[in-house]
Amino acid sequence: MAKIKPFKGLRPPKEIVEELACLPYDVMNSEEAARMADGKEKSLLRITKAEIECPGVDDIHSEIVYNKAVDNFTAFHGKGWLQQDGQAKYYIYAQTMNGKTQYGIVGAAACADYENGIIRKHELTRPEKEEDRMVLTRYLNANIEPVFFAYKAVPEIDKIVAEIVKNNPPEYDFTAEDGFGHHFWTIDSVETNKKIERLFAEKVPFTYVADGHHRTAAAARIGLEKTAQNPNHSGDEEYNFFMAVHFPDDQLQIIDYNRVVADLNGLSDVDFLAECSKGFEVVNMGEEIYKPSKLHEFSLYLSGSWYKLTAKEGTYDDEDPIGVLDVTILSKQILDPVLDIKDLRTSKRIDFVGGIRGLAELKRRVDSGEMKAAFALYPVSMQQLINIADSGNIMPPKTTWFEPKLRSGLVIHKLD
Repeated sequence: MAKIKPFKGLRPPKEIVEELACLPYDVMNSEEAARMADGKEKSLLRITKAEIECPGVDDIHSEIVYNKAVDNFTAFHGKGWLQQDGQAKYYIYAQTMNGKTQYGIVGAAACADYENGIIRKHELTRPEKEEDRMVLTRYLNANIEPVFFAYKAVPEIDKIVAEIVKNNPPEYDFTAEDGFGHHFWTIDSVETNKKIERLFAEKVPFTYVADGHHRTAAAARIGLEKTAQNPNHSGDEEYNFFMAVHFPDDQLQIIDYNRVVADLNGLSDVDFLAECSKGFEVVNMGEEIYKPSKLHEFSLYLSGSWYKLTAKEGTYDDEDPIGVLDVTILSKQILDPVLDIKDLRTSKRIDFVGGIRGLAELKRRVDSGEMKAAFALYPVSMQQLINIADSGNIMPPKTTWFEPKLRSGLVIHKLD
């Protein structure tokens, strides 16, 4: 069963939280981070993307950058921009998008649960990204940003959250520049905190990494590293845990994750559509944007027209957790055999567009001439994600997209 404990969070005063909170480090490049932090002295990006304060430094993974992050983290402490709670507790972090709110429990997940499979993953990590977050965590001695976990909903936990939200004003409550609402409560009752810890231990057999595989892997490695360095290791030290926001699965929705390709591998439009028709029923839908409406249905945008592609029987396996995925069907039927795009992680001829940008973004990239064609996919379900993680399988690259993204800086977990 999952071990998730309360912790003494390091948090900003409520009057500066909106300036300090920021998007996670991996949804922007350095130039975008610099623009986002411009005019915001207290932005946590000055710690999570410290290269924005290191002009002339080409390597964002250099010791200079990590030391700058430490300097800024220390300064944030000294100026009172981050203050530690005196009591270990859970927190509630809620997000609102398009009128729908999802409520998560912020707690410290156990590194041992990652090693023993209680925390289940569905993606591979890239060593260089994992190493970067591990080094930053080592320098800061803190989980500076949360990871996004899911668990199968537990009515008793839902009830506790609902009662707290109903009867208490949030500690933080703001709408970010992207229009998404962020709401945050502290759970101060010792009895309630103990009850939540017990419910996780008794009712939650597994948790699932929804977003943040690299940060999760890095945190687990830091735990192992510190264990090896401590001759008096007991297992209860803070470094044995890392910060995660745990959302019940029935409140989450995965957004589509679409593809654009740079060329048709030498084929004409007519020949390419003929190749597509071998595995799909192809229907020309005209110039109006067409969005897939069900599993195994795709949209193709090519030369000003939208096409509905419906996968033919025999091109997928609904009994196979990987074979049922539309990303698998697209790769096996078109990307690999027709376009000769075999490795989605390394190919320069394909790019990926989160569904939050809308299908108009696919059309724009093709109409601009930057890309030749675009594919829109029906989103993966939470149950599909859980099935894959439970079976020990790994999803193909760029399969899931979660929104809203967790804001970093609402709470931080120190490792000592």
